[in-house]
Amino acid sequence: MTVADELTPETPEGDAEEPIKQRKNGLYPGVSDELAENMKSGWADTELRDLEPVPQAAETAARRAALSARFPGERLVIPAGNLKVRSNDTDYPFRASVEYAYLTGNQTEDGVLVLEPTADGHRETLYLLPRSDRENGEFWLSGQGELWVGRRHSLTEAGKLYGIPASDVRELADALREATGPVRVVRGHDAGIEAALTDKVTAERDEELRVVLSEMRLVKDDFEVAELQKAVDSTVRGFEDVVKVLDKARATSERYIEGTFFLRARVEGNDVGYGTIAAAGPHACTLHWVRNDGPVRSGDLLLLDAGVETHTYYTADVTRTLPVDGRFTEIQKKIYDAVYDAQEAGIAAVQPGAKYRDFHDAAQRVLTERLVEWGLVEGPVERVLELGLQRRWTLHGTGHMPGMDVHDCAAARTETYVDGVLEPGMVLTVEPGLYFQADDLTVPEEYRGIGVRIEDDILVTRDGNRNLSAALPRRSDEVESWMASLQG
Repeated sequence: MTVADELTPETPEGDAEEPIKQRKNGLYPGVSDELAENMKSGWADTELRDLEPVPQAAETAARRAALSARFPGERLVIPAGNLKVRSNDTDYPFRASVEYAYLTGNQTEDGVLVLEPTADGHRETLYLLPRSDRENGEFWLSGQGELWVGRRHSLTEAGKLYGIPASDVRELADALREATGPVRVVRGHDAGIEAALTDKVTAERDEELRVVLSEMRLVKDDFEVAELQKAVDSTVRGFEDVVKVLDKARATSERYIEGTFFLRARVEGNDVGYGTIAAAGPHACTLHWVRNDGPVRSGDLLLLDAGVETHTYYTADVTRTLPVDGRFTEIQKKIYDAVYDAQEAGIAAVQPGAKYRDFHDAAQRVLTERLVEWGLVEGPVERVLELGLQRRWTLHGTGHMPGMDVHDCAAARTETYVDGVLEPGMVLTVEPGLYFQADDLTVPEEYRGIGVRIEDDILVTRDGNRNLSAALPRRSDEVESWMASLQG
């Protein structure tokens, strides 16, 4: 039993107008006047006065300036979002909206960035919950009070950290209701803020704001590239961790693999960037296998698709397909090497000035050539590609842009993303795969139940590309040697 079992209020945090209610069936029936008075005093001054700005403060300021220039004369409202209930009185771990974190560096719930138009740009205000109120007992009685969930930064501290003047977010909704002039809001994160603006915004204009913020992330700045490299480096160590404990996974299940990688993600980062895919045997043919409850058997392949998310929300996205007992069988190696060759062709096509689609087309051509060569589909290759017949076994696109979302920039216009041109600073995954379902009667039995994907995070540079995840072996013989060295 935790202290939370004893006392949890039902009213929202910070509501000083009404008494903070106790949870039904709490063991304390109430708070005496003497105890309430006692809890108001005798506390040290804990204000932090020597704070330095967050590492990305210069970059977030530049991003806000760029956004301001795109929407002169308009009020822009970007919420962080609110806590979401998991069950009864427990919440999911909070993750701020990408748009908000990208522009501020702040990650706390209920925050809202407001850019208010001025004659020469915008006035920036970061609206946050202040520190818990000690006069009304919020800091120890509220379920989101300081003694329950930890200390929040004061508004003064927040201003120093993020380089933006901070105000009390509890006053924002009323102010927005009185606002005049054009307003845009990033929707889907804070229902209360949206309700305050309901008669001032349109879906079309708000979507345009979301698209612009998504397209701003197409080209990563130096801070973002460094964070992605940090995420990849931790991910490499997580893959090494998994290889070292494959014997324990064989004795339990895929969940041992998931848990092993998660430990690395939580120790070195914020979390995993997405649900880990630890797919052994035929499960590797299910593209997003996240149940991770199946057996890990010698002689099978393990498809591990996982990424560490840094404390600033940047996530790696890496896949390796590994022989559980350290050695590929002949048929596994044949399929694996085909995917490797396709990935090599895809990576080679990642160049500044190239079409975004080029890497996908290059990889798909190699896979199709092998499928025709093996007699699994009737050629010629051009016919198969034109009709998309290879997709029965290749299934998905060959990559996407990672970033603060594993599928970053998702709201960008098609003409600037998949129909666009690669520029230095863009990062994309190259991840071809072949998947032969266990019940696919169109392929020889020896193929069935084998799934292979190889995925790396590729940075477009001025003169070509750089594989951020090159520290993880890819070639089949190198994979075998790498596994042997870790398990030896």
